[in-house]
Amino acid sequence: MRMTTLTLLPILVIAVSCGGSSSPEATAVVQTSSGPVVGKSAPSNDDIIAKAYDPDYAAPADFFVDERTATETGSFTIHHVLDTSRSYEVCSNDMTEATAWEDADNASRAVSGPLVAIHETDRYFEFVRELTYDDDVGNVGDPTSPGYARIFKCNHTNRSGVDRNLLDGYSGVRNAQPLTAAELRDFTEYLWQFRFFNVKHKVVIDSYGESTPGNTVHTLLLALVHSQGPENCDRVELVEWQFSADEQTREVSRTFQVVRDFEAQVAGGVPSICG
Repeated sequence: MRMTTLTLLPILVIAVSCGGSSSPEATAVVQTSSGPVVGKSAPSNDDIIAKAYDPDYAAPADFFVDERTATETGSFTIHHVLDTSRSYEVCSNDMTEATAWEDADNASRAVSGPLVAIHETDRYFEFVRELTYDDDVGNVGDPTSPGYARIFKCNHTNRSGVDRNLLDGYSGVRNAQPLTAAELRDFTEYLWQFRFFNVKHKVVIDSYGESTPGNTVHTLLLALVHSQGPENCDRVELVEWQFSADEQTREVSRTFQVVRDFEAQVAGGVPSICG
């Protein structure tokens, strides 16, 4: 089935909200805390669930908006070309090389289509294909829609060796000059939009940065809602997902920390804390 602008997977992450159903868990989760939210006052549980269960909320108002989200009005997909392991992105400064990689990638995909355009920005090469679907499930009666495949330019962002299956660890090298707090914020918020979490709901509660000598950090404060079965309350996690950029090496690393978890539910359209 085609993904819409709001349900893009790490075939590539634009989510500003995406999700799925998680496996039920039999045991209840006791509220815990592993420490304060870095650089911010932690929101209350009521504030968290108000946003987590709001179908019209996905991220703060000034969150990064990808070009395609801003210009496309219908259904489409965005895809980052991966290497043969399917875990690592490729990068290239050469359009001929990037075109060959994208062409091979298109041939291997379950849903493929003819190339109709190539766009080049200072960040990436983007290949536009008209994708054809076997049926119109989820496609509003239209069996085709545009698909955008991207390959980062190495002299801007090198994501080679970044295991997209992991939430922690090495996250690439930002070669674009200068590496400012605003650049790191855009990079972090861009990557969020292409990260799949197998959860009931996910939202960005806040997005903020802080700098120390030689290091810049940007944090996404997330709310992830996990289903625990139809007869049980959901488990809600407040998570700090931090991206840290070293000014000397220009390497970016990420850490994923659950700050707090608790249980909640929605009854009659109104969210509430369980217990």
